[in-house]
Amino acid sequence: MGILRKLCATLALFAAATAPMAHAEEDHGSGPGQVLRATVAAQRALPPAPRLPRTDFLEGRSLPAVQLSPGGDLVAYLREQGETRSLWLLPTDGGRARMLLARTQADQLFWSRDGRWLFLRGARSLDGISVDGRAGMRVMLGGSERRIPIKVDPSQAAAVLLRECVRAGTGERWRILRMDAHGKRSVLREDPHWIHDVALDARGRVVALARFEGDHDALHRVAADGSLHEVLRLRPMERVALLAALPDGSLLMEGNPGSAARNGNFRRVLRLDADNRLQTLHEDPRHEADLDEVALDPRTQMPIAASYRSTVAATYGIDAAQSMVADIAKKLPGRDIAVQAGGGPAARWLVSERAATLREPRWYLYDPRNGGLRRILDDPGIAAAPKENALARKLAVSYLASDGLRVRGFLVLPPGVDAARAPLIAQVHGGPISHFRPGYDGVAQFLANRGYVVFQSNFRGSTGHGRDYTFASNGDYGNGRVQQDIVEGVRWLLAQGIGDANRVGIVGHSFGGYSTLLGLTFQPELFKVGVAGSPPADLGWSMRWLLRAGDQGDLPDRSLKHTLAALSLDSTDPATYARLHSQSPLANAAKMRRPLLVIAGGADRTVAIREVANYAATLKAAKRPMTLLVEPNGAHSPVDPVPREAYLFAMETMLQRHLGGPVPEPPGQRLSAYLRQNLRVAGPEFAKYVKNPR
Repeated sequence: MGILRKLCATLALFAAATAPMAHAEEDHGSGPGQVLRATVAAQRALPPAPRLPRTDFLEGRSLPAVQLSPGGDLVAYLREQGETRSLWLLPTDGGRARMLLARTQADQLFWSRDGRWLFLRGARSLDGISVDGRAGMRVMLGGSERRIPIKVDPSQAAAVLLRECVRAGTGERWRILRMDAHGKRSVLREDPHWIHDVALDARGRVVALARFEGDHDALHRVAADGSLHEVLRLRPMERVALLAALPDGSLLMEGNPGSAARNGNFRRVLRLDADNRLQTLHEDPRHEADLDEVALDPRTQMPIAASYRSTVAATYGIDAAQSMVADIAKKLPGRDIAVQAGGGPAARWLVSERAATLREPRWYLYDPRNGGLRRILDDPGIAAAPKENALARKLAVSYLASDGLRVRGFLVLPPGVDAARAPLIAQVHGGPISHFRPGYDGVAQFLANRGYVVFQSNFRGSTGHGRDYTFASNGDYGNGRVQQDIVEGVRWLLAQGIGDANRVGIVGHSFGGYSTLLGLTFQPELFKVGVAGSPPADLGWSMRWLLRAGDQGDLPDRSLKHTLAALSLDSTDPATYARLHSQSPLANAAKMRRPLLVIAGGADRTVAIREVANYAATLKAAKRPMTLLVEPNGAHSPVDPVPREAYLFAMETMLQRHLGGPVPEPPGQRLSAYLRQNLRVAGPEFAKYVKNPR
């Protein structure tokens, strides 16, 4: 390729990668649907992406956590280097970063209100360390006390709020504790109910709390004598998070309480005034996405920015911050931005830039006085990641279901690939109370790098698009309306000339794995192959087991049970259980004839391994084409590098064999040994890895 041609291709790629993420909708020859066709054509015209090693899609983030100090003078960050994680401080005035802690197991960090201490949260402990390196408190998390941090105490110079369980006879009660940076404990409240969240006034008194009350959540104000006054009684799927107690007696919150007629459908920024009147301070101007994140001024605790990330990512400034957030967005066009503000008009802000083509966020310091935007944390040792031209564009799409509901999702388009001739993969998210977002997705990018077009449906029942959208499922999670949304989305794309109808696959994890089994069982004319991670084979049985014996079985917050009942997924109801079972992949195993790969964890506490093994045995006895790969002590999702690589390799092998595409790079010695040891059932695609072939 000549220099001019290379330059033109590079400029075209830059324009496609940095253009604002469009929202393509189904149309009848004009309007938003033209965006879809134009984007497909632009991606096809780009140079094909270089094929990247599997391991490039396994790497965790080099910077797991980055936080600006309240005064805006320091950026604290956790840095991952191999198997070592360290804590660093970077002055925002341009000085050099210094290591504060050489080794830590923490994956989250939080600043104290005075900016002199950092609280580091790991899986088992919460630790305090001062900015001059002095060790502070350490508190163990979990255990019989079920201790967990709630938030940094906004009323104290350096303290955190924790919740813990205390035994009371044969029952249990719940305490809200304050622990300062030196380990001093103070009990702020003890309650018979699980407390989700609290708000404190400037004197450090609990003035509001949200708790679970047996069959519903409720928000209460707390009087000076400790008595409670209910101000909001919440229905299933209604949530509030307390952000701040303001000096005038009002509460700043985020959530979705109230009826749809009163803007209660979407999650938004709220203010409950002293007279308990609920006001919306900010919501998605497009009326299609829930609030994803809100940024507060560390001095006033008032909101300065709100981000929405269920369709096209957008961040908006609030009140006086509107012009500054708009200025940042203008400097980073088409990107998903988030801000952390320092306290005071001269304090710098921390800005993150994200995109589907950025595995690692990019970080900047913004000076609100002059609009200067300076890149930080871009050392090659930190920011190493696949180049953007090797990754795929993600386009927000929506289409009309056969019953008239607009269904939303994303389309991942590989550069340099003719989408009309490419294999099409439906990737289904877990949950189902979850949703795809517009950012980086390792599995989708891995598949796109192999030449597959990936469709991510946020089918009805997904979150992120308002409470009504979630409830639109009406509990039809078998071979019904929810699955039909996914199928109709695939058929819509095929009708748009996207994907080869003879090479369509379906993949997913957890609920996505369940949907994969449904697709192969009930839509074999559409889906030619499937890859299911940790799939429930009988959703009714699986939900019952999860609440009785799984990870949800020992939680004092039983709101999941009531949420499932509201979603018509209460498997303790005989009629619901019978309906889900009759439509389950297990009960219809005789219909499953397409090749299937199942991957599971032997110690999964979300989907019982015995359920997965029983389904695999049923298929094997019926001589159905399937492979089962089990990580012996694995949890719901693989964590360690070799099992994670095995997941991608097995997926790639299965799809390549049945849909075409590049032959997978051969597994190394460790991966080959892992496959030989852990393939419980091996289909013809994996015959060479059978431990003791007969």
